[in-house]
Amino acid sequence: MAFTLTSPAFGEREEIPSEHTCDGSDRSPPLAWNGAPGTTKTFAIIVDDPDAPDPAAPKRTYVHWVVYDIPSTARQLPAGASDGGLPSGSHEGKNDFGRARYGGPCPPIGRHRYYHKLYALDRSLGDLRSPTKADLLRAMEGHVVAQAELVGVYARRTKR
Repeated sequence: MAFTLTSPAFGEREEIPSEHTCDGSDRSPPLAWNGAPGTTKTFAIIVDDPDAPDPAAPKRTYVHWVVYDIPSTARQLPAGASDGGLPSGSHEGKNDFGRARYGGPCPPIGRHRYYHKLYALDRSLGDLRSPTKADLLRAMEGHVVAQAELVGVYARRTKR
């Protein structure tokens, strides 16, 4: 069985509902996964946008969410998990908004892609004290047993 990541809120390359963006309530989207290898001890999630600030001339990858040490028994996260709904033992790292929580899509221009990456790990990472994406990737090195990905897209309809 393949390791897969899905969301009941949006499909592959489909529009992320505004509820999960800065134009809505900025709640983390619901996510679900299947097919994790039997050696999985924990999961980690990184959500990032490689199209910042302008998809026509991207200059950086902007990080929206960093979560790790999700227990291997978990198979989903509900909408708004970043607001107190993460499984016990899970930790959030620092995003590029400077917060240890989910920060939804808020592109300044154009239609951006948002990569929701799920990693199955063969160990727990422990409290890394609000790691950045780079810190988490270093801690996971050599411990990723599978990876799944879901890409959503978003373009702002209104300016704030």
